[in-house]
Amino acid sequence: MLHPSALFLIIVAISAAAAHGHAANGTPAARFWEEVLPGTPMPEALAELVQKGIDHSPLVENFTGPYLSIGMCLGHVYVSVCSVERVKKAGTGLFFHEEQVRVGTTMTVSFSPAAVPAILPHAAAAKVPFGNLTAGDLAAMFHIPPGSTMITQVGDTLRACQPAAPPHSHAAASERHACATSLEDIVRAALRTLGTAAGGGVWVAASETPRGGLPLQPYAVDKVTPLDGDRHVACHDEPYPYAVFRCHKIGLSMTRAYLISLRGLHGGPKVAMAVICHLDTSGWNPAYPAFEMMGTKPGESSVCHFMPYANLLFGVKATGAMESF
Repeated sequence: MLHPSALFLIIVAISAAAAHGHAANGTPAARFWEEVLPGTPMPEALAELVQKGIDHSPLVENFTGPYLSIGMCLGHVYVSVCSVERVKKAGTGLFFHEEQVRVGTTMTVSFSPAAVPAILPHAAAAKVPFGNLTAGDLAAMFHIPPGSTMITQVGDTLRACQPAAPPHSHAAASERHACATSLEDIVRAALRTLGTAAGGGVWVAASETPRGGLPLQPYAVDKVTPLDGDRHVACHDEPYPYAVFRCHKIGLSMTRAYLISLRGLHGGPKVAMAVICHLDTSGWNPAYPAFEMMGTKPGESSVCHFMPYANLLFGVKATGAMESF
């Protein structure tokens, strides 16, 4: 394992070299995206995080925390750090029924400020011994207080990203997942989990919300675009001092995906949201926050949720429908 001081010197050198290179659209990450996912623009939020990883690397600048992303409530860590109260605080209206995904319905929604940290350049991420670090190592490296909520969350992330980690508490046994610490590895993990080696036949969707969030108000659904396929991979950010994304696939014929356009009835910007609907919840943990918030039980109905800021949804394009989303 690298000593933190040695790691610091490596990252400074990599970050300094990158900072004198091209703008965000000319980064190695952007070139990789264009090569592997031709015709699919990189989501703006993702491009901002890539550039931030060059300009303000969390491996160089002290981590400030805390980590409050709603993405943590969509995966394995909800049992220990997520609750109905946390979901409501982080963003109202996250979970809903598939019947609401149609033009003319109204949703009362708030979008919390995003806390996704910077995405490291691949060359920098490759130097970090992610799989060999402990929560204690990270506490020393990033000056995170021992015993803090962040350390608990980081420990959950490290355990969940181990190859032998158990399935998520709310997931079917057929779910597979992989963790990634650079944009290149996020895409590779998503394609591998989706079961395809090439990205030319894959679409990518992401929600378009302001990083600073939007206040609670009713939104009208103006447009609904179904996304191809019944095999989907979602990539969620996990609590960590720099960007770690967990990409996971749920079993065949168990999800439907959409893009929906929301218009605030009290003004403000329109938002385009990527939506994933889980059709079979019979095997989910009854304590999952969605059930209390929706007034249902496992197996009674579908559970849909928005994809949070900078989180990605991947699927296979239908033959003859090769447009990008």
